[in-house]
Order: sequence, then C-alpha cells, then structure tokens
Amino acid sequence: MNQSVVTLPGDGIGPEVTAQATRILRAVSDGLDLGLQIRESLVGGAALDALGTPLPEETLAACRSADAIFLGAVGGPEWANVDVKLRPEKGLLGLRKALGLFANLRPVTTHPALVDASPLRAERLEGVDILVLRELTGGLYFGKRGRTASHAFDTCEYSVEEIERISRLAGELARARRGKVTSVDKANVLDTSRLWRETVNRLFQTEFPELELEHIYVDAAAMYLMSRPREFDLILTENMFGDILSDEASMLAGSLGLLPSASLGAEGPGLFEPVHGSAPDIAGQGIANPCAAILSIALMLRHSLHQGEAALMIERAVSEVFKSGLRTADIARAGAGETVGTVVFGDAVLAALALR
Repeated sequence: MNQSVVTLPGDGIGPEVTAQATRILRAVSDGLDLGLQIRESLVGGAALDALGTPLPEETLAACRSADAIFLGAVGGPEWANVDVKLRPEKGLLGLRKALGLFANLRPVTTHPALVDASPLRAERLEGVDILVLRELTGGLYFGKRGRTASHAFDTCEYSVEEIERISRLAGELARARRGKVTSVDKANVLDTSRLWRETVNRLFQTEFPELELEHIYVDAAAMYLMSRPREFDLILTENMFGDILSDEASMLAGSLGLLPSASLGAEGPGLFEPVHGSAPDIAGQGIANPCAAILSIALMLRHSLHQGEAALMIERAVSEVFKSGLRTADIARAGAGETVGTVVFGDAVLAALALR
C-alpha cells in the first residue's frame, strides 16, 4: 500500500516554502518510484479565514490517516486580535496534542560553505553537529493558566511518565550518534527540574548505562552553545527551554531559515516543519529561504517514511547548492556567492538531486 503525506501550507511564507518542499518530495517519490500520495489541507489562519477554526475536523482527520505531515507555518499579525482560543497557533498546538507528538527533534549542523553566515568565528563552528530533543506536550505551554486585570499565572507541570518517555527516545537517538546526552534543566530553582533530573538519571543508569550523561543548567547551556558548541551531541530538555535553546542554536548554522524539525509520537504520523515560523514581513516577496522546509522533507523520509537513502539524497543536494555559491537573502553576505529567491533555490536543489 502506498504511503500518504498531508501538506499544510498555512500562513505567511508557509505556502511559498511548502511549494518548494512539495516539489522536492514529488521528485524524489517519482524518481525512486516510492508512489507517495500527497494531498493538501488547511490549518492556522488560512483555515480560520476559510472555515472559522484554525484546526478543521477534516484537516485533523486527514492528518490522522496519513503516514506523515508537512506544515509550512502558522500565524501572522492579521489574526493578532482574534480570541486566544482561535489563534492560528492553536491549530499547531491542537495537532501536536491530538496526534500525541511528544518529541521535537531539531538538528543543528554547520555547513562548511556557510561559516560566513554565522556571527560566530569559523573556528568555533567546525564540526558542530547537535540534535536538540525537546519535550513537546508538557511544561508551561500546556499547564494550567489564568489571567485577570492585575494578575496572571502559567503552571509548569511534568510527570515521571512524560520525562521517562522523552528520555528513552534521547537514549535511543544518542546510540546512533556519538553517545553523549546533555540534559538541560534548572534544578537549582524548580521542582519540575529536580524531578526531571532525578528521572533522567534513573532511566539512563538502568537502560543506557553505556552512554555519557551530563546535566547542566539552562543558563549555562545558553552560554556554552555560543562559546563551545562542538562539545554538544544530543541536548535533552523540557518544552520551553527547548524552544528557546533551539532558536539560539540556529545562529550556529547562520539562520532560522536553515533549520528543519520533526515532531514524533509513540505511534502514528510525524509532523515535519521548518523552524522559522511564518515571517509575515517577507511573505509574498519570493525571497524566503526554503532550505529548512526542504530539509524537513528529508527528516520526514528518514523518520516516518523509512526512506533513509532518499533523505540523504536531499541533504547532499542542499549541500551541493550551498557549495555552488547560491544564497537566499537571509544568509547572503557581500562578495559571497549569488543571492537568489525561493523558487530559484528550489530549482537548484532539484537539479542537484540528478534524478532520472
């Protein structure tokens, strides 16, 4: 039976980068005779405008029946004043919750051809290869909350089961990497972090004794990401810390426009999306970097569709494009390569794939 993929272009630059990602996916499917069935649905602000909800039932049903999901981006200033329950971002959060997507994978690597795009010195960037593993369905973003005219609260909660689940995945992923896990918390202040640290320690001693495990506070992690990034292999952390640290880590690569992500559950389809968001300030100008979207397709092929060789083909093609000197506006530097738009970059990746 052929595998199926649902694409959710969403808002802002989402449709632009999704178009390029879908081109690549179709080309790989056709060239390697994968027979993928690809269909499109609405989510976020686009769904709210068309159907009155950021996550329509028909979209959720399509996603549940798919083997993998690609999402472009959600949100934008045109929906800033709608009820908080109808914000475009609720479409993404609703998908994560409905599909049980508890783990977010954000790989951060430095391309040798793009060291000039990062604000860090080149000698600090050589060999950087980090996987940030973020717990996705607990913590502040999903805890009890409330607000009055003079008071507001957001509650951070974690259970042993939630921490064990994400920690076990960290161990499994680290076994296929360099065997080192850095667990990030704030155990000197927060009870949730103390539970986090105790649970991670116990699980790794029992199930992954051969792996190297270290614990550091989130403020130190933020500093070390900039000062000694090569020392990290896999970073394991909770929801909000992971959100912040993975965006910070994007500066190692040079731009948010370069970073893909995967959100996975215990079973069912994974959700794959670029990290960059909807970028409404450049939407419709044809200058968005589609690299993160294209590399998210590679993650999809590897983690949900079990097509590792196809994933490598895409990653190598993107690297070849960078080596050729092509740059989108977000990573362009004076005198370094040729600056091109979204579609031309997609054309170049297609050509580098050299599929017959």
